[in-house]
Amino acid sequence: MIDSLALRNFKTFQETELPLGPLTLLTGLNSSGKSTVLQALAMVRQSYEAGALDAAAMLASAREAGLRPGGVGRGFLLNGELVRLGTGEDVLHEDFAGDEPRIGLGVDEGLNRYAWTVGYEAEQNLLPLLDVELPYTSEGPDRPSGAEALVPAFCLGPFQYLHADRISPAEFYPRDHQAAVARGFLGVRGEHAVNFLRHHARDEVPQGPLRHPGADSALLLDQVAAWMGDLCPGVDIQAEAIEGADAVRLSYGFEGSLGPTRRRRPGNVGFGLTYVLPIVAACLTAGPGSLVLLENPEAHLHPQGQTGMALLASAAVAQGAQLIMETHSDHVINGVRLAVKRGQLTPEQVVLHYFRGDGTGVDVVSPKVDRDGLLDQWPESFFDELENTLDQLIS
Repeated sequence: MIDSLALRNFKTFQETELPLGPLTLLTGLNSSGKSTVLQALAMVRQSYEAGALDAAAMLASAREAGLRPGGVGRGFLLNGELVRLGTGEDVLHEDFAGDEPRIGLGVDEGLNRYAWTVGYEAEQNLLPLLDVELPYTSEGPDRPSGAEALVPAFCLGPFQYLHADRISPAEFYPRDHQAAVARGFLGVRGEHAVNFLRHHARDEVPQGPLRHPGADSALLLDQVAAWMGDLCPGVDIQAEAIEGADAVRLSYGFEGSLGPTRRRRPGNVGFGLTYVLPIVAACLTAGPGSLVLLENPEAHLHPQGQTGMALLASAAVAQGAQLIMETHSDHVINGVRLAVKRGQLTPEQVVLHYFRGDGTGVDVVSPKVDRDGLLDQWPESFFDELENTLDQLIS
């Protein structure tokens, strides 16, 4: 699990270190740095998957020998499958700290510390690696060893990153075996979620907090339908391959007062169901050691559904996954607080950060949740718009 993230001269962050937990909620004003936290982690994973950081052992040896640890093709890859951040000019903090424009990023995973420093290239989307800090590689109690010690666990384990811009209702969705089946990747827009569910429909959700008690069975497709039924009662889902085409078809059915209705296309059941489907799939398949990054899981959901989404995310964390969510919803925040009060999560499992910024810098306030789901502080402008509006209405 990632315990903290350190950023230096990266986008809105001049220099900061953020504690992270099993369930981390990032909230606050627009353009205050919330998405940057998710993008930074995704960028590191993206760089490893592209081979731009996989030579960590050689780089460490070069540093010890007094040689420049960078090299052609090594560094932070800004544009790829997970994130597209532009060029060095787009990610360097405007008022960078230090004498030279250097960008730094570090993560703590338990006893292990990983950190990278890259140089600034205004028009490049691969920023050259200048220095790398890796954990111990010698044998000893609680010390990692071998090649795996040189790569952060979150770059190797199960991973999903769902952007705020997700799939919308459509006739067909891609049938990409490599992405959905071989890699188990839903796509940053959730574009592979339908094919993933088609292939894994009969996988069982393990016994535990994620298994919905009201589902017809423990099979994944029934579990997805049950959790989505909390958002839209009576819904069921079918995902079918289209013979002779690289596409799959999604349809919904509903249990009416006179029995099951005819099946409906996604475009005829409203935007919210399809928009939330990849998030439900990501949470239900996030086992121990998984990392799930979510942007605005509440989008297109009514308030009750937003609370239900928070309870689903809490169940995934209770099952052993790590989730980092960006949200603008007080219903999501309150749903997590409710999960703590019910004992589904402990207060220590929840980390809450409230971001306030002006586009050039950012201030972070971190309220703590107690066992009753109460917060130890309520910063100014922290989900107080309802009270402010009501005060004006009754004045």
